[in-house]
Amino acid sequence: MTTTSSRWALVTGASAGIGEAFARELAARGASLVVTARREERLAKLAAELAGKHPGLRVETIAADLADPKAPEALCADIERRGIAIDILINNAGYGVPGHYLSQPWQRHADFIQVLMTAPCELAYRLLPGMQQRRYGRIANIASLAGHVPGSAGHTMYAASKAYLIKFSQSLALENRQFGVNVCAVCPGFTYSEFHDVTGSRPLVSKMPKWMWMTSEEVAREGWDATERGEIVRVTGRVNRFIKGLIKVLPDKVGLALVQKRSKDFRVQDPH
Repeated sequence: MTTTSSRWALVTGASAGIGEAFARELAARGASLVVTARREERLAKLAAELAGKHPGLRVETIAADLADPKAPEALCADIERRGIAIDILINNAGYGVPGHYLSQPWQRHADFIQVLMTAPCELAYRLLPGMQQRRYGRIANIASLAGHVPGSAGHTMYAASKAYLIKFSQSLALENRQFGVNVCAVCPGFTYSEFHDVTGSRPLVSKMPKWMWMTSEEVAREGWDATERGEIVRVTGRVNRFIKGLIKVLPDKVGLALVQKRSKDFRVQDPH
């Protein structure tokens, strides 16, 4: 029996990519699941597959759009009405906004902030009291290697939002260790998923060498193991850890110049 057996996990953005991989990883380790995303049909398909693969596993689906400021509270209320106590929170929902800052309407940026920054914080705020009371909790905030390196031109707010999640996770982890709650910022680099299709950067990133990529399953496995061990920040993959270490020792001016030179290879500068 693993520590996740008989525990309930909430996974946001579970309809694809890293979120779906986390749902599969946790189900394999015995956790029951509440999976949420906007695409209800994908959630239903995932729930049926996991329930069939793991007899006795409970999987609840809740369609929600975390760009709605009321969604986190409504989601937690729905979970409570179903008599479920969440011990594991995977804050994964996210996406990128392509192009330069002024190329997009403000509302699109506001929605981005709501999904990638406000919603994870609110979900943690609403679910932490129960975790503290039960003296067990796991929160994995899916950040990014981008949060450790200088910001790039294009996708202006993405790295900033991930750096925010990293710092938030660090403080939250130190505040909650005494309650048996582990908080980890999981920081993947380039990962095979739908992310780059949605942002329109697939033609660019497809030119990146294969050794820079990880699968969603590898990220989820390594990220969850790190969360269980009590690591506060986990950059997944040796290549990504090397990049983080290199950037850390470079002078800021050199790091910025390097990112400026290479950003056109992986960031959409203006929307199509």
